[in-house]
Amino acid sequence: MQITIDMIKELREKTGCGIMDCRTALEKANGNMEAALEELREKGLKTAEKRADRVAAEGRMEVYVHSDGRLVVVVEVNCETDFVAKTASFQELAHELALQIAAANPTYISEADIPAEVIEAETKAITERSRAEGKPETIIPKIVEGYLKKFKDEHVLLNQKYIRDESRTVLDLVNDKVSSLGERIVIRRFIRWTLGETSQAPQAEED
Repeated sequence: MQITIDMIKELREKTGCGIMDCRTALEKANGNMEAALEELREKGLKTAEKRADRVAAEGRMEVYVHSDGRLVVVVEVNCETDFVAKTASFQELAHELALQIAAANPTYISEADIPAEVIEAETKAITERSRAEGKPETIIPKIVEGYLKKFKDEHVLLNQKYIRDESRTVLDLVNDKVSSLGERIVIRRFIRWTLGETSQAPQAEED
């Protein structure tokens, strides 16, 4: 199948990856957009894994203020070099993350940030509720598993569906940038204020 400029453009808009990466993915997928997306996701994940031990101490603090002035988000996003931190692609990522936090109101950055006592409390609550509803003991573990997955997908930033494309997660978005920029990227911390209340900023685990 012939790979057209429009196909490459569409894939770039979906992923933020470079032209050659998009062309190669489409060629491998024989023009299938979904297969090309999966190819780029796998590449981004592999690149992220390879760079997981690299120090990410550069980056930017992105500030988003909602138009009515009642909501403010500050997110720190780190990369390895000042050069990448100054690129439009990295700055776009930081802005998209701020918008995501404003819209989806996550509590944690990654699953590793959820305190054990929170998981224990949620597990206990859903177990007791299931028993009170008369659910068979044999299926309660599956109910708990499904509930915890939903809880994490709603409250963990990296697990959340990306607000501009719900077929992808925020982790997919970050990994796409890791692949295209060639550096480790870390969401270090964020805070989300609404008028009249304050909250403590979630922070990523120390390297």
